[in-house]
Amino acid sequence: MELLIPLALLAALVWFWIDTLSAREVALAAGRRACEQDGYQFLDETVAVIRTRFARNERGTLCLRRDYAFEFSEDGYNRRRGSLTLVGRELVMLYTGPRVVAATASLH
Repeated sequence: MELLIPLALLAALVWFWIDTLSAREVALAAGRRACEQDGYQFLDETVAVIRTRFARNERGTLCLRRDYAFEFSEDGYNRRRGSLTLVGRELVMLYTGPRVVAATASLH
């Protein structure tokens, strides 16, 4: 019995690690796809976990909610921050902020 608890904890840690890697791949693909659709450059080819907590999906099942941040550029010279949220492996929110439109002013 005393061996069962450490084995269960080890199994839970392995599951969490594998699940986290899988969710990260989903987040990477979603961030990359969103940047491509908007004509942005997805910088550093990475996402960073901001927060992980429990949440219920649309079916009411308890699963992990993960918030990620990523950086992108509109023109290759600036860095902007975007974010996305996964509940389980489902993308529920993606934010790249308002579009920045360069204004050209004539000095005549």
